[in-house]
Amino acid sequence: MHRRKINIFKIGKLYCFKQYFNDKEIFKELSEYYNKGNYRFECGTAGERNKIIKYLGEAGFDTNLIEDLSDYLVKIDRFKKYAAILKNSIEQTELGSDRIFLMKDRLSVEQAIEQGAEKYTDEIDSERLIL
Repeated sequence: MHRRKINIFKIGKLYCFKQYFNDKEIFKELSEYYNKGNYRFECGTAGERNKIIKYLGEAGFDTNLIEDLSDYLVKIDRFKKYAAILKNSIEQTELGSDRIFLMKDRLSVEQAIEQGAEKYTDEIDSERLIL
């Protein structure tokens, strides 16, 4: 059986990930960590993170903890359409004339670039990403 991968990002003091679960039982089990406003799962402690990782492992997922966000950041002019990019992003913020997105995986980064975004290469303070 092919195990699906989930990236869990450390953004400031939060651990966040975005995943659509076909299995309602998995979603129900993790629902206390779901942030409806940001369409993502998040927790604030390493203990909660470890509990989530253990549960996901038992449910057939491999997790990857990402602390260096640089490979997952893209930018697009803030006046361009970005709805398709937003769908696969974990977080987004505006910086100057750019809208910066943290994408959920490398495939989403590639898709965002195909949709007009560019790789974001400047340093960014991860604390700044949390809105």
